[in-house]
Amino acid sequence: MKVREILRDARLLLITDPRPDLVFRVEAAVRGGVDMVQLRDKHASREALIPLAAELREVCERGGALFTVNGDVGLARLSGAAGVHLGQGGVLRAQDARDLLGPDVIVGRSAGTLEEALDALRDGADYLGVGAVYATPTKPEGEVGGLGLVQEISRSNLPIPWFAVGGVTLETAREVAAARAPGFAVVRAVLDAEDPEAAAIKLRSYLPG
Repeated sequence: MKVREILRDARLLLITDPRPDLVFRVEAAVRGGVDMVQLRDKHASREALIPLAAELREVCERGGALFTVNGDVGLARLSGAAGVHLGQGGVLRAQDARDLLGPDVIVGRSAGTLEEALDALRDGADYLGVGAVYATPTKPEGEVGGLGLVQEISRSNLPIPWFAVGGVTLETAREVAAARAPGFAVVRAVLDAEDPEAAAIKLRSYLPG
């Protein structure tokens, strides 16, 4: 699997949350066009997540998607993930992650402002999660960038892929795409859907390529 080629063309990133039927839903989402899956579980131990990571990696490899891990370089290494996503403000830098995982892994960073996006670019990030665009249970209204952030990042013509994240749903996706987001990062918009495959197809329909 040509990791960087897939990343270059990626438009839809699915971030997971804990649920008993997660593997089934991720598999459907990948069929619907999800390009990247990021395993995120802030409560389970690394040891507990290793079997799940292995299952999700296999699902992604069968479907031609990239499997990545949120925040845990050790889990990324143990699971053979294609990459790791580092949150904004963490002590670990992109090159640190590559030193630990190898030069071929992809490293994502979060950015809530243009300044943070440029810092991540200088750090060597391969892609960005930009937001939050809208308020979510974890990001209250005072911490969101809105569509203005999406437009500002778009005007900056970053040379790496980026995904608008935070409150992107089937209802808001059209206006986020109109603000020139090249990709979406979603959780509930797909995982909570009655038909995750159809939800992924619908989200992809708003995006270029």
